[in-house]
Amino acid sequence: MRSTPRSGRRQISALLTILALCLTLAGVHPPANAAGPVRTTDITVDGASPGRVFDGVGAISGGGGNTRLLLDYPEPQRAQILDYLFKPGYGAALQILKVEVGGDTNSTDGAESSIEHTRGSVNCDNGYEWWLMEQAKARNPGIRLAALSWGAPGWIGNGNFWSQDMIDYLMTWLGCAAQHHLAIDYIGGWNERGFNAAWYENLHATLAAKGYATKVVGGDSFGWDIATAMRADSALNDAVDIIGAHYTCGYLSAMATCSTTPDALATGKQLWASENGSQDANTGAPPMARAINRGYLDARTTAYINWPLVASLYQNQSFNTMGLVTANQPWSGAYSVDRSTWATAQTTQFTAPGWQYLDTASGYLGGKRDNGSYVSYAAPGKSAWSTVIETMDATVDQTVTLKVAGGLPADAPHVWSTDFSTNSATSHLVRGADLVGTSGAYRLTLKPGRIYTVTTTTGQGAGTAVSPQRAALALPYTDPLAGTATGQEARYLATMNGAFETAPCAGGRTGRCLRQQTPLTPIRWTDEIAPQPYAMLGDLSWSNYTVGLDALLEQQGSTELLGRLGTQGRNNNGLNAYHLRVSDTGAWSLLRTDTAWASTTLASGTATAPGINSWHHLALTFQGTTITAKLDTATLATVTDSSYGAGQIGLGTTGYHGAQFANLSITPGTTTPLDGTYKLTNAHSGQLLDAFGQGTADGTPIIQWPATGGANQLWHLTSTGEGYYSITGVAGDRNLDVPNRGVVPGTQLNLWSANHGVNQQWLVTPATADCYTVESRLDGLRMDVNGASATPGAPVVQGPASGNPSQCWRLTTAG
Repeated sequence: MRSTPRSGRRQISALLTILALCLTLAGVHPPANAAGPVRTTDITVDGASPGRVFDGVGAISGGGGNTRLLLDYPEPQRAQILDYLFKPGYGAALQILKVEVGGDTNSTDGAESSIEHTRGSVNCDNGYEWWLMEQAKARNPGIRLAALSWGAPGWIGNGNFWSQDMIDYLMTWLGCAAQHHLAIDYIGGWNERGFNAAWYENLHATLAAKGYATKVVGGDSFGWDIATAMRADSALNDAVDIIGAHYTCGYLSAMATCSTTPDALATGKQLWASENGSQDANTGAPPMARAINRGYLDARTTAYINWPLVASLYQNQSFNTMGLVTANQPWSGAYSVDRSTWATAQTTQFTAPGWQYLDTASGYLGGKRDNGSYVSYAAPGKSAWSTVIETMDATVDQTVTLKVAGGLPADAPHVWSTDFSTNSATSHLVRGADLVGTSGAYRLTLKPGRIYTVTTTTGQGAGTAVSPQRAALALPYTDPLAGTATGQEARYLATMNGAFETAPCAGGRTGRCLRQQTPLTPIRWTDEIAPQPYAMLGDLSWSNYTVGLDALLEQQGSTELLGRLGTQGRNNNGLNAYHLRVSDTGAWSLLRTDTAWASTTLASGTATAPGINSWHHLALTFQGTTITAKLDTATLATVTDSSYGAGQIGLGTTGYHGAQFANLSITPGTTTPLDGTYKLTNAHSGQLLDAFGQGTADGTPIIQWPATGGANQLWHLTSTGEGYYSITGVAGDRNLDVPNRGVVPGTQLNLWSANHGVNQQWLVTPATADCYTVESRLDGLRMDVNGASATPGAPVVQGPASGNPSQCWRLTTAG
């Protein structure tokens, strides 16, 4: 029995509480802040202060298909998301939008389409970045646009990125931008692949010769190596207008300290943190708040650009919750405006590119990093000022006293703040009381874990649009794959490699079909061992279904139909999926791949040769552990495999050759409802889902614990409709609940009285034959053991989809 250790832990907790009370009564206080509590920091916001010119805060669309699903969102939700990203005084109010120059190759979580798959054949409407830039400009005409390549079509320079072909390709891309009435303010070289001095010099000269005012951003890699080269090479120094470095405050870190080099500072150029972030849209907000301030304080960087802009990609991809807004369900229209939006807004809504940093009014509170930081800005002509203060690491209240000098407005400043001190859904961009001056000084109390903006500007606010609730993509699902226009992707289809775009149908079929357009292996950015073209579509909760489509080979090779697509290896280095592969000769195979691209042949053989330029129907049926593959009307194989229990569908080719696809259909199989009483055992730790104590009170925390036979380890699943379940603790008749509807990963789950809310509805999906994922309808996060711990008592939390065993739960019937 476990009652004794539970009781013991409660006794220890009570003793610690009594001890702390005794120490307090005795006047002994443990240190609340290692740096020592700070009472007041004096700040003089002086318009005569020196300081660099502020270039803005922005985000990146690209470096993977992280914006792909946003294009397919319905209205009005799509417009609402765009407003939250770009509209001034509404949300993130981004000042820079950086986009990928598509290269038909995987660049993290997908591939972006090139404008020129083959030399000389240009389509200026390919891809969705033109649309996105147009939408950004429509909302904020002053937004600055930047562009960067991650890869390139294979014909360029016979595979050499640093070539004249690449310069010419970028000029063509800029010409396409002009056709879309877009002026590109900044352009770079090859993302995180170093630099070639002669190439940069050629790029700068070509831009000038063609009359472009576009500035060259040099480096876009880790570190400041290009700055050192510029110090020794005057031609390179003249060619690079802005020096951009990535993750100058650390990669996947708290971003508490940022760095530059003496050579970078000595160039006198503007220095940018030209890619940062890569962190969850909620838990990454405090690091972002630090970095926007500290990047300037520590390294004199004048722009902060977050990767990525939005998490609008499928949840089986590695960076599925990174961005400012999460929007991964275009079929339901559901989205969430995440805390990183408001970390951004506390600067962007109160400044503008061209403002000046005020060095004498910027620093660390009390001179200590742990207390937080502050950065001040002045508008041109000293017409307004703003001071942004973050207290992410503070543990005690502090105060600042502000005075105004140097010709800046001395009007009573306004105060706006955002609270990141807890994991609950908290207030963002809230206006407080205006400061009241005493003898020309303004005093403000600062709470820990917050961002404050003190400002003389007006026009700020937080958007009020509300998302619909999440829902699984219902079956049956059909799509002719004709798209909306030639050169566009099919609805919900996300390309991982190559380019799948609509084109006139071949083989005697009229209308438009989906075509794999990339004829050569591109110049790649990722290092995956199997870079063949493929695309994915659908809901990860699809389990038993039949997927079928028509396929045509334009030349010798093979086409593929994929099913039960699950977790994708980082940078496309593998995929949990089943593949039906059929060649023009009739050779076929049914394969299973994993997240390292290891392939297992489940069946193979030879059928009547499909040949080329003729249409044939491929189909896969999944029912439990039985998989059936068909070509036209012939059954190729029926096999049993329990590796993957659910997932999306996909299509592709085994190499870079032409193929067409049409008439996609996905029809549901037979599914047995899960209603009943179960024990839920974690696949990683072998311990049970457990309600702490007896689970009879609202707020009871959920942990993992070895089996005890207690009722607090029994759970009743009840269908709530649309594939979702309530999960009710048998001991206390209370529901598994996301506290306070918090959408922050790491939030510990608890029990609460039934309220029928989306925070008490769960999508229970088979991952293997005996293991299920449990996903919240509130935010799409999965039930997980914190830190994949094997320790009894470890909290059970919500976390982004990862494919880890700690997110997989075995359901064992009870009674």
